[in-house]
Amino acid sequence: MKLIILAILQSILLCGGQILMKMALNAFDKASWTWSFFVSQLTNWWWLACGVSFTAAGLLWMYILKHWSFSQAYPLSSLAYVFGMIAAMLIFHEQIAWTQWVGILLIMAGCYLVVN
Repeated sequence: MKLIILAILQSILLCGGQILMKMALNAFDKASWTWSFFVSQLTNWWWLACGVSFTAAGLLWMYILKHWSFSQAYPLSSLAYVFGMIAAMLIFHEQIAWTQWVGILLIMAGCYLVVN
């Protein structure tokens, strides 16, 4: 049970990093080799939040790999796809096809089979 909770948390952090990266890229000005462009990117708080989320996900992933078998831990990282699909719908207002939902259900079924 602890592995499942940690894998869900790690997947949320990983997905959160991807969401924050998309937000940072949406706020991205036209790229140029000017000082003002680099300053604008260094003060883009979406980048900082993205890095924090990815760092936390990486540290948690190291903890998971140290304490559980790779054959159980790695398949559970696919839960990030589930959270990504939900984020695409709720945050970015994307239309999700029924076939994509079937794919998500198959991923969740696979995760269930891996831990049992």
